[in-house]
Amino acid sequence: MMDDLGLNYDNYSFDEYYGYEEGDICDPEEGVKLGEVFIPILYSVTFIVGILGNGLLLGVLIKRRKIWSVTDTFILHLAVADILLLVTLPFWVAESASGWLFGTLLCKITGSVFTINFYCGIFLLAFICMNWYLFIVHLTKMFMPKKPWVVHACCVVVWIFSLLFSIPDWIFLEDARNERRENKFKCIRNFYIFDLDAKTHKMVAQGLFHTFGFVLPSVVLIFCYSSILCKLWCFPKGLQKQRAFKTITAVVAVFFLCWTPFNITLMVDTFKPITSAGPGCARTALDIALTVTFALGVFHCCLNPILFILVDVKFRRQVLNMWKKTSESAVF
Repeated sequence: MMDDLGLNYDNYSFDEYYGYEEGDICDPEEGVKLGEVFIPILYSVTFIVGILGNGLLLGVLIKRRKIWSVTDTFILHLAVADILLLVTLPFWVAESASGWLFGTLLCKITGSVFTINFYCGIFLLAFICMNWYLFIVHLTKMFMPKKPWVVHACCVVVWIFSLLFSIPDWIFLEDARNERRENKFKCIRNFYIFDLDAKTHKMVAQGLFHTFGFVLPSVVLIFCYSSILCKLWCFPKGLQKQRAFKTITAVVAVFFLCWTPFNITLMVDTFKPITSAGPGCARTALDIALTVTFALGVFHCCLNPILFILVDVKFRRQVLNMWKKTSESAVF
């Protein structure tokens, strides 16, 4: 996992930065040991389930491309973003086991892919909710069915903005020696890269992530969903619309369940150094929390296809039909 350590590798050691001392009760190696065991297992499972599930989701969407809805188009781009992140997981598994062996360029690429995926996910969900909000609350449509290219253009804009928000990763990510792991290399954000105030760099980079990657989209999602739920409660719509809305509700709910813990933990990591560097025990606990919550967020990449199978009756039926046809072809 990428660490937001902000180290000057010429003048600081990991122990000096984190305030570890020989007499500390807590073992700073606990977070490292947890990552070496926990990350490879979880990421390997996520990779296998995610590639199979999102591949199946793309197969179903492509098969019914002639009758795509606006939501289907957004889901397509969500699946592509998830697959892009999934293909980087083997690199993080290797890092957890043996250190980062792939150089600074791949460190920047894989880290940026994570950031792009996260922004794409939250922005696309915000557009889905806004589309449903206009359709249900105001009885209008954000996108016209006769102009599907407008939806794809909107998704392209989302990708472009997500790429722009990944610029801090291209600037700060690099491979560097980790003294706590026998001088093995690790892919981290070096906020001392320009010999300026590292805390300011860290605050700006992570503050950008918090503001545009979580807080503002969350406000949009909460407003849209509260308005939609109020409208449906007072004026129930057709069964088909309610089923479709339930599917998107499940997708959004799982996204928040997976990514909210990491955002909260990262906020603590962002603002805590302002008041105190923190004792060794506090730093160790924060390292472990970042490792676990980040892994939970990454695990989200394999959950959307499972949600569609469980919640969306039409999608489940199409998956079963594809399975039957594949089985019949294999027999003959």
